[in-house]
Amino acid sequence: MAGRADANRRRIMDIALVELLRDADASMDQIARAAGVVRRTVYGHFPSREALIGALVDDAAEAVGAAHAAALRDVADPAEALARSILAVWEIADGYRLLVSLAQRSVTVEGIRKRLEPVRLAGAAVLRRGLEEGRFVSPLPADALAYVREQVLFGLMQAVNDGALAPEKAGRSAAVTTLTAAGLPVKEATDLVARLP
Repeated sequence: MAGRADANRRRIMDIALVELLRDADASMDQIARAAGVVRRTVYGHFPSREALIGALVDDAAEAVGAAHAAALRDVADPAEALARSILAVWEIADGYRLLVSLAQRSVTVEGIRKRLEPVRLAGAAVLRRGLEEGRFVSPLPADALAYVREQVLFGLMQAVNDGALAPEKAGRSAAVTTLTAAGLPVKEATDLVARLP
């Protein structure tokens, strides 16, 4: 029984994500209709629209964390590790960027930041290693640079949402921007990111 309930919950979340990305104001009724269930079924899993959005944000944060961890695996150079992690995170985050804008209205920025704390701490460790090895040079400590990295991603997601940046350029732009914020020369950062798949 629990397996079926989990499958229903997952299906509702998948459909809700599609519906909310299509229409940020989609109601629980619209989501229920799209999922082919009655409204009561949706409310049985999520007591409110905010709870549903919160669950979707949790899902996104988990996917971002997994992509980030996989990108860091077995990469010795801190600059390459940082670039790979940004590119991997962007690939996931790009699919959720409209949701992030929506979530900022209901989950709060603090709630999103809390969910992303493990990714920020892992990023700070890479930045710290790069600073200690002299690969990065910055007046900011690693923990502060980790916030800069996070805000670059959020800022570029919003830039894409607002039409100020093409989505296909945003991931690489985020990687170069983060590397240069950490003190890597622009040409070196650009060349490094261009070499990565």
